[in-house]
Amino acid sequence: MIADTSTRPGPKGQSIIARDDDVMSGSIISRYPFVMARGEGAKVWDVDGNEYIDFAAGIAVNSTGHSHPKVVAAIVEQAQKFLHIAGTDYYYEVQVRVAERLAQIAPFGGDPARVFLTNSGAEAVEGAIKLARWYTGRQNIIAFFGAFHGRTMGALSLNASKTVQKAGFAPFVPGIYHVPYNNPYRCMHGREQAACESHCICADYIEDVLFKRLVPPDSVAAIIFEPIQGEGGYVVPDARFVQQLRDICDKHGILLIADEVQSGIGRTGKWWAIEHFGVQPDIVTSAKGIASGMPLGAFIARKEIMTWPPGAHGSTFGGNPVSCAAALATLDLVQSDYMANAVEQGAYIREALEEMQTHHPTLKHGRIDGIGLMIGAELVLDEARTPAQEVRNTLESRALENGLLVLGAGFNTLRFCPPLMIDRETVQAGLEIFDKSLTQAEQEAGLL
Repeated sequence: MIADTSTRPGPKGQSIIARDDDVMSGSIISRYPFVMARGEGAKVWDVDGNEYIDFAAGIAVNSTGHSHPKVVAAIVEQAQKFLHIAGTDYYYEVQVRVAERLAQIAPFGGDPARVFLTNSGAEAVEGAIKLARWYTGRQNIIAFFGAFHGRTMGALSLNASKTVQKAGFAPFVPGIYHVPYNNPYRCMHGREQAACESHCICADYIEDVLFKRLVPPDSVAAIIFEPIQGEGGYVVPDARFVQQLRDICDKHGILLIADEVQSGIGRTGKWWAIEHFGVQPDIVTSAKGIASGMPLGAFIARKEIMTWPPGAHGSTFGGNPVSCAAALATLDLVQSDYMANAVEQGAYIREALEEMQTHHPTLKHGRIDGIGLMIGAELVLDEARTPAQEVRNTLESRALENGLLVLGAGFNTLRFCPPLMIDRETVQAGLEIFDKSLTQAEQEAGLL
């Protein structure tokens, strides 16, 4: 049973939060007063015994749900054998098996691939841009406004999502240029949505402005993009935009890097979100959902690209054997059942949100976007699409009080990224809490 909202957080949770505030870095955002005790599937419990439905999955990480028995069993079995041996110095089969699986599912049209295993998505991005610079002999990288690629210096330099992420950390890695990302709902060129949808000029901007005024194309190593922008607001681009990026890369000998840290490993109903656009990248980055919560990332490249010499890149903990065991179990589960479930439950969530547009003023003119179980609902105040950021922030708090974990994205979007194994009954229960919480937030804002 869900406990009374007055107990969220309860005394145990409040005590742990106070201790956390005393010793943890202030850079960590402590926005949600939830102190986890345990989880099972798509539900979690806090230290005071309150039950919650999880629509966040640890930022799209717990792809198979919390503590899936098969994943736990794989972790235990490997932990009883050995915990670490450093894959940059020695060999172990579980690492090879993960690399084989990732090479097999890489979105390169069946072409051979090579894999480098990391600890995180940011590390995967760092490795990908290093590889692109090494392979092409060029230094410049093109990224997009709205992008989030990580917090380490190279990845941070690619970010263009929120200024707070970069404030105080300059100078950044040189040779990075940002351009508009395809988003007809909020076109950065100031065009009407219909005009943007009929002909997006974001790719034209690269050719007509960037390459003519700022950087010659033969100095560009790679274009890195998220097939679905994550932190930027769960923005799904038009397929023609993605195809134009591929054409630009082919024309100028530039590598196309797909950052699938959040969108990959079945979240959109395919292994990789880029597969929805009929485009094959040259390098793809992965992490988050790859090992059901164990720290693991990867960047995967076409075999002819990942030919750098020994010592060019390395990692002490990347490809940890316990994480690799979790990844193998995760990939099996995603392939057998959960990728298809993401399609089914995602379609249901989208339909439910579209129905809610009839009785929620902040959804009426908002943007509902997404594929599979990567869905965003952008809340706005009016037909002019004024961002309803305060309503979104209040909604997150009310949802937590009512027993639902949800996360924001961008400035005024709420993201729905539950575990891929979530069942219909739990989806329905979570949507009911969301509906109630949004009503409360709108009432507090004087909109109802």
